[in-house]
Amino acid sequence: MLLQTYEAQNLLCNLSVKGATSQADTYAFRGDLVLEEGEIADDAGRRLPPTAVVKQAALLVKGNKLTMVSGIITELAQVPLFIERYRHDLAADVHVLFYVENLSKALSTDLDGVGIILLPHADGGAAWNTLMGDLRLEKDDFKGQSAEDKVVTMADALATFKPKLDSLGFNECLTFVSAARREHRGPV
Repeated sequence: MLLQTYEAQNLLCNLSVKGATSQADTYAFRGDLVLEEGEIADDAGRRLPPTAVVKQAALLVKGNKLTMVSGIITELAQVPLFIERYRHDLAADVHVLFYVENLSKALSTDLDGVGIILLPHADGGAAWNTLMGDLRLEKDDFKGQSAEDKVVTMADALATFKPKLDSLGFNECLTFVSAARREHRGPV
């Protein structure tokens, strides 16, 4: 199973959901997906924390291929890292939506044949709740479902999500990077 492979390679962290859905050969994941691993920290081969992740990612795997990917990316320039690392695992009809913290305009792009919806995410809200709102899903749409099946519901809604966005090449999208940085929260 693809998610077990990722877990063995330490590409999944902060897991909140990882398991089989009620659909055959379909698995769901929610947590952080590593884009760039940290440097090797010691002689034992342990690594420092990842330098880039898709935060609060939601993944759906069908038949050993990713069919849905969503989550938060800190910088637009990290999107090619996702394609580099996971391109061979993406289904032909994959649906990818990233909330980008330093993006100033909602856009869509195509990178190496993968269509990606890019939405600004300056407010720092939870990716799952923000995606629910953007897809016009209500809590009732998830009533009685397992955590894994909720990802299936989200993926089905994302498959029909067709926002009217400017479609630009990725290099053109980089012109909409904002210099504003979100404040870090937590103890001082």
